[in-house]
Amino acid sequence: MARIVQKYGGTSVGDVERIKRVAARVAATRAEGNEVVVVVSARSGVTNELIARAKSINAQPNDRELDMLLAIGEQETIALTAMALHAIGVPAISYTGQQAGIVTESMHTRARIVSIAPVNIEEELRKGSVVIVAGFQGITAGGQITTLGRGGSDLTAIALAAAVKADVCQIYTDVDGVYTADPRVVPDARKIHEISYDEMLELASLGSKVMQTRSVEFAKKFGVVFEVRSSFNDKPGTIVKEEVASMEDVVVRGVAVDKNQVKVVVSQLPDKPGSAARVFKALGSAGVIVDMIIQNVGRNGVANLTFTVPRDDAHRSEKAVADVLAELGGGKVQTFDGIAKLSVVGVGMRTHSGVAATLFTTLAEVGANIELISTSEINISVAIELDKADAAARAVHAAFKLGA
Repeated sequence: MARIVQKYGGTSVGDVERIKRVAARVAATRAEGNEVVVVVSARSGVTNELIARAKSINAQPNDRELDMLLAIGEQETIALTAMALHAIGVPAISYTGQQAGIVTESMHTRARIVSIAPVNIEEELRKGSVVIVAGFQGITAGGQITTLGRGGSDLTAIALAAAVKADVCQIYTDVDGVYTADPRVVPDARKIHEISYDEMLELASLGSKVMQTRSVEFAKKFGVVFEVRSSFNDKPGTIVKEEVASMEDVVVRGVAVDKNQVKVVVSQLPDKPGSAARVFKALGSAGVIVDMIIQNVGRNGVANLTFTVPRDDAHRSEKAVADVLAELGGGKVQTFDGIAKLSVVGVGMRTHSGVAATLFTTLAEVGANIELISTSEINISVAIELDKADAAARAVHAAFKLGA
């Protein structure tokens, strides 16, 4: 008998019929003698609908109240999933994040998990019940409902797998694994059968929407091996695990494109020690994740600073930087759409040369101008024009011979 955590995303539970199919899959897993914990997302589109309603009332809704609202989506799904299991004779119980013992820090809309005390879950598993947990949500030590940010149900599943010492963690989604590129953009992209935590982390942070970044970080930290697979078929998926020696044989594992970026330009920044530090400290305090950064050499007492942030953080970034500039007594801040971040990722880049040359040459051949560059040990990322992103992705994918 194994203990299995299964997570089902929004498309997998998108309507009543799909919820019934999830229940049938869960029942089959339990019938094999396994203990099963299920984590579910809100039905596809529900979270966006709730956000739209909130913003139709207040363009900048209060974060606490937004969390109160968004938590509704997952609570609907857990109850319906439990009912679907009851209908086919399977004992099941649904739990909110609070009932599941998920305690988070106090930052609303993007809280981090502090601890999990799965007392209720363990008790129900001993009784033979399937436990269904609302993904994406938790509660603070002070009793406030919080949410974990977009894709937070992945994090819930990985964290619960670690907390209950699961033998297997399966992330069910609408794709049957992790691909070398987005198949909708690159038709000959192929499924990767095994990928390291570091490669998956880079792809997740660089635009691949298969997994939430923090969930991969958590899996790596606690050694949770997980599989990304489809809820619509029984094909094997992609195993995400610790790096093994053979992984370095592949120079580039995949190509990712992130179109949800904006460029922030801070001009006429007073060129003195601490100015940039104050800018990024303010961004950090506002919960903004900064990506690529470039600063020119200061002249005549001022400098220009350029960086990228997620589109959803554009307004927050502009306000945080404007406040700092007002304190510094100079400078202005502007945000610009129309960019995309293209990245190549692979642990093999540590031991193989020529990756940058191939990437830059290929981008030049498709007429994509590079605006910013950032690198790590296993990735190179560039900011290019948004309208060149898809063609660039296909060309780069071919240049590194990643096609099926």
